[in-house]
Amino acid sequence: MHPNADSLIILDFETTGLSPDQGDRAIEIGAVKLENGVITERFQELMNPGSRISPFIEEYTGITNTMLRSAAPCDEVMEKFSHFIQDHNLVAHNASFDKRFLDAELQRIQSYYNGDFACSLLIARRIYQAAPNHKLGTLVRYKNIESTGSFHRALYDSEMTAKLWLAILSDIQLKTGLASVPFSLLKKLTKVSKANVDKFLSNA
Repeated sequence: MHPNADSLIILDFETTGLSPDQGDRAIEIGAVKLENGVITERFQELMNPGSRISPFIEEYTGITNTMLRSAAPCDEVMEKFSHFIQDHNLVAHNASFDKRFLDAELQRIQSYYNGDFACSLLIARRIYQAAPNHKLGTLVRYKNIESTGSFHRALYDSEMTAKLWLAILSDIQLKTGLASVPFSLLKKLTKVSKANVDKFLSNA
């Protein structure tokens, strides 16, 4: 596991609904591998959950039942993805959602991952307290990050989260003077109250 926060995997799921506990499944996974702050690999696959998806999800994601009919089953895609993420720390925007689906889908194939998870949403809430809200699209605009695709497709959301993540790391470096930001520092930051963020970073 790389100790620095600029070398890890950023991932995003599109799903049939909000909860794997209610029987919802993943329908797309997108991820980018960052090495020293540069995207070096991408992973993107649709996956067939074995049942039809609702018109709402088709509209929301742009992923249709026709597209999923010819996609590989979830188990097959997740087998590949579990190899892709081994030995890397992981990041997602609203990580509790993506982690639930990652854990549920890997559990189905009796696989696992050995990295730790961080949430760019929780960190952005602490670093960008003046932002109007902390949705990915809002933060991309707030930080003037160039975006040309459409949100709610997994690879695009992963790439935008990666750009936001690098902006967060750059801003933390400016505040702390650190040459590189340890992943462990960001994990701790998610638990710091908003009022104590500056104090926490000045002691980093």
